[in-house]
Amino acid sequence: MSRLKSIQKLPDTSTDEDRYSKFDQINGQHPLKKSAPDSVICYKARQRHGGKVSAFNFELAREIGLIPKDHPNKLTKRLSKKVLDTFSLVIINEYDELSNKKFNEKDIKPNSYMATRYLQLQHPNKQGKTSGDGRSIWNGTIKKNGKTYDISSCGTGATCLSPATHIYNKFFKTGDPSISYGCGYSEVDEGLATFFFSEIFNKNKVNTERLLGIIEFQKGLAINIRVHENLIRPSHMLSHLRQSNVEALGDIVEYFIHREEKNKRWKEVPSSRKKRLDYFLKRESEIFAKMAAKFESDYIFCWLDWDGDNILMDGSIIDYGSIRQFGMFHHEYRFDDVTRFSTTIKEQKSKAKYTIQCFIQMIDYLKTGEKKSVQSFSKDTILSYFDKVFEQEVYDLFVQKLGFSKDVCQYLIKSKLNLVKELYSPFSYFERVKSLEGKQKVEDGINWSAVFCMRDILRELPQLILVKDGPISPEEFIEIGKSSYAMPEDLAIYPSRLTKINQFQGAYVKILNEVAVYKKKPLSKILLETTMRSSVINKYDRVTGDSITSIVDKVMKQRPKLNTEDVFNLMHEICNYQTFDPDLVDYKKRDHKHSKLMNGILKIVKEYREGL
Repeated sequence: MSRLKSIQKLPDTSTDEDRYSKFDQINGQHPLKKSAPDSVICYKARQRHGGKVSAFNFELAREIGLIPKDHPNKLTKRLSKKVLDTFSLVIINEYDELSNKKFNEKDIKPNSYMATRYLQLQHPNKQGKTSGDGRSIWNGTIKKNGKTYDISSCGTGATCLSPATHIYNKFFKTGDPSISYGCGYSEVDEGLATFFFSEIFNKNKVNTERLLGIIEFQKGLAINIRVHENLIRPSHMLSHLRQSNVEALGDIVEYFIHREEKNKRWKEVPSSRKKRLDYFLKRESEIFAKMAAKFESDYIFCWLDWDGDNILMDGSIIDYGSIRQFGMFHHEYRFDDVTRFSTTIKEQKSKAKYTIQCFIQMIDYLKTGEKKSVQSFSKDTILSYFDKVFEQEVYDLFVQKLGFSKDVCQYLIKSKLNLVKELYSPFSYFERVKSLEGKQKVEDGINWSAVFCMRDILRELPQLILVKDGPISPEEFIEIGKSSYAMPEDLAIYPSRLTKINQFQGAYVKILNEVAVYKKKPLSKILLETTMRSSVINKYDRVTGDSITSIVDKVMKQRPKLNTEDVFNLMHEICNYQTFDPDLVDYKKRDHKHSKLMNGILKIVKEYREGL
């Protein structure tokens, strides 16, 4: 009988080992070490004890093949152990070595882990010689269905690339309480903000890094594990450009192109070096133009400075410390970074374009071996192409906001672009109206509040036109669009504003009639369809940066009661509620009951819906 029991237990153990064997691939090895050695600094690492897995993205783990497709959303003991064994690490840094620190040999990992070099403006050295991953390591890669994913961890110890090392001219002990960012640790609330925000963005087709998990330690410290198809930033390349290191620059550029080609995100890449570089330049100009247009359309603040520190080469958002999504077009908001103020949303386009200008300089340098002035490329044809792609994307995204199906959007852009522009002009005017109150200090910077919430107009207008069988009055238009930031004097209907209201409604009705003819449907049916779709696309309560901060505060207070599965389910519920694609929404389930915590979160989202 006892023999039978032992036989019954054996298959379970073997199966569990197989289910989690993909974790063993993540061991510090990464192709960047060999392909671009000047871009990395390698550190030995050791096991960090005392942590627990407080959040885990089961959905992402299945997507990249870390756990099987049939794995439940449950943190088993064996899965928890695998996560901790693989990712609960701390580097053995320069301070440790100079202090002759001794560590348990069993805790030291066999392979080294890399911190990468990239340009950062906050460093004393403006050439990228001292900057890069200041508290992160790259854990390695994992492959699934022919695609390779990078995995990195933030909060794994103080590297020599943090600003503090070079500001104070000394190496820091990991966890040194006398210095914040330079201590090498990360925090749980940082991880949770990235966890919620990045998954909402991913759900709504905003390119972003994603969080695989959070390993929590005492005093709110954490290791936050990040995943993306390719974690190379523009700043990885621009550091070598600044230093005139043409060989290292060529290595990192070719590594990036090869990786995108292998992942089949770039197709039909030429084989000759010159044509590959030309292909790179055209693709990157498209990526950055569309990215800047997307950020402007969705009111995403990402501080697109030219060093490319907050963005990946494919236009994905990285490092959510200063990332925001505004409820309205607060185009005068600037983040206060102590030594300087950030760009505004409107300035993000020019910053993205200047990054492409730096890429033009970079590619010319690789082709000719001569580094010319970046200003000499200010009239390059690629920049004109950038402008063309940006403008096209702005109109594409605007038409999608109106609530029409994909085929209708394509028809309007292809055949009725002048009419789209006629509507966009007054829309843009109202979107950019600023309060007469002027600039005000906010918690982390300055802002000059927007007055009108144009998502409300796009959501409410089709059903009101249907009910009234025609345009609404100017007073109703202002009443619907006004925000809580508006003062009475901001809402005056003077002659030029009345003209804008009439222009908007006139062009809007023209477009509706054109769509009715194209679809061969009555106008009333087009209005009904538009009302349904626009109610999702222009959802009343949309997550903002301020609401994410408040949501994280609320979750942190509830965290002792929440296990790993609870945090994942909460994230999933928030993402489902914040889905703005009408083709993905189950209208029958939109009003299902929520948990008490989720109801509190929904109240926060509504409270901050117009804010920063």
